[in-house]
Amino acid sequence: MYSDLLHALPDVFGLSNFIAVVIGVIAGIVVGAMPGLSATMAISVLVPFTFGLEPLVALGLMAGIYNGAMYGGAIPAVLLRIPGTPAAVATTFDGYPMAQKGEGGYALQVAVVSSSIGGIASAFALMLLAPPLSKVTLLFGPAEVFWVAVFGLASIIFLLGGNPVKGLISACFGVFVSVVGADPIYGTDRYTFGQLELFDGINIVILLVGLYALPPVIDLLETPLKTDGINSSSLGTEPIWKALPRMGRFWKTWIRSSFIGIWIGILPGAGGSMAAFMSYNEARRASKTPDTWGKGEPEGVAAAETANNADTAAALIPALTLGIPGTAVAAVMLGGLLVHGLQPGPMLFRDNPDIVFGFMWQFLFGAILLVLLGGSLATNSFARLLNLPRPLLGSVIVVLMLIGVYSIHGRMFDVYMMLGFGAIGWVMDKLDFPLPPVVLGLILGSFAEENLRLALRIGRGDWSVLFANVTSLILVALTIAVIVGPVIKRRLIDTKKPAEEV
Repeated sequence: MYSDLLHALPDVFGLSNFIAVVIGVIAGIVVGAMPGLSATMAISVLVPFTFGLEPLVALGLMAGIYNGAMYGGAIPAVLLRIPGTPAAVATTFDGYPMAQKGEGGYALQVAVVSSSIGGIASAFALMLLAPPLSKVTLLFGPAEVFWVAVFGLASIIFLLGGNPVKGLISACFGVFVSVVGADPIYGTDRYTFGQLELFDGINIVILLVGLYALPPVIDLLETPLKTDGINSSSLGTEPIWKALPRMGRFWKTWIRSSFIGIWIGILPGAGGSMAAFMSYNEARRASKTPDTWGKGEPEGVAAAETANNADTAAALIPALTLGIPGTAVAAVMLGGLLVHGLQPGPMLFRDNPDIVFGFMWQFLFGAILLVLLGGSLATNSFARLLNLPRPLLGSVIVVLMLIGVYSIHGRMFDVYMMLGFGAIGWVMDKLDFPLPPVVLGLILGSFAEENLRLALRIGRGDWSVLFANVTSLILVALTIAVIVGPVIKRRLIDTKKPAEEV
């Protein structure tokens, strides 16, 4: 089962693939260090520029950016008390008090070492768990694959938290976008409105850049950076190899937080923020000196950063094997796979083993490079990026977005469409509509339609073919449980509140 994993290792050591991971890690740290930017936005902007690259090179850039950005968010969290990424919120609890006491450099060193350890653990989890899960899913036929797609949509809608109705609306919008273009069987036009540019459907890159990259840039330009944070130019710290002995006492926290992050990462819709908070609370509960937490306890930084990085590769376990992304970044990465002709799901492991297993190795190397690159550069060079003017940064990102989208087909129609999706994404963000269901609806919509129609053709139009075996029935039961579970839980909470008030 793991022979393909070893067989893919030599390809990863190619010069271009290795350089891609290095560049990705550096770029990810830079992006994560800028408040308001995120790995999701960075990868969305990157995808259009990877068309001419080899798949492993493109995926290496994505893996590096993901690893780097998750740590980079700790830089403003420690220095400015502003989380660079949502998952870095828990890092501010003890990171900023450490910086106020003159230990900002040490806090960043704890963060980068912990991030690297969490990333390494997550990469190993991806390597160990994804192959056997893909072997099981290879036994699925069209009916089972259809129910997997339905289960994926239901999971991301009802497990994201918040309002399930808004999640359902977002997913339906994504499914609608997926059916625009020519019918895959009969070739008739669907929702093209006479536009020849829509005959081939809506390119997923245009949707990703519009929904995920443009709204954060608008917010970046709208919100001025005002803070009484630590002066990043005056950071001084000892070399990281001298600081490592002081971190030896965190080994229990690193192990516990890695398991929490991996577990949360596998759950669809949970994300690094939940992992960081759960890990921080568990580490504080297990601490012998809980009163020092929140006042500059470096173990708090270690707990939060380990967990939010252990979430990274683990979120790709359901994404690569079932097509169900655990986080928004994983959803964007699925779009990156599709751009290079790689269909997420069990067939990915059968048809492209060298690429998918090479991608796993790149995640591992990205986590290792994180401590080598971030530990030596973050406290000096990257921290100074916080002083860049936001209008300049936002303008550069917008220009890159326009160039990237225009380069897809060389036409302004794509640019206008991207701006339209950007406006829709900005409105959805302001109204608290989740964006991951849109991407998942686009990815799984056509996938579910194709397998549904194939299953019905095999069954000669008999709908009972969708419920003909135990696997299908189990997937139907899981889908119903995912939909009904939150409703029952909410009803129980609503009935419990009046009883408590009485």
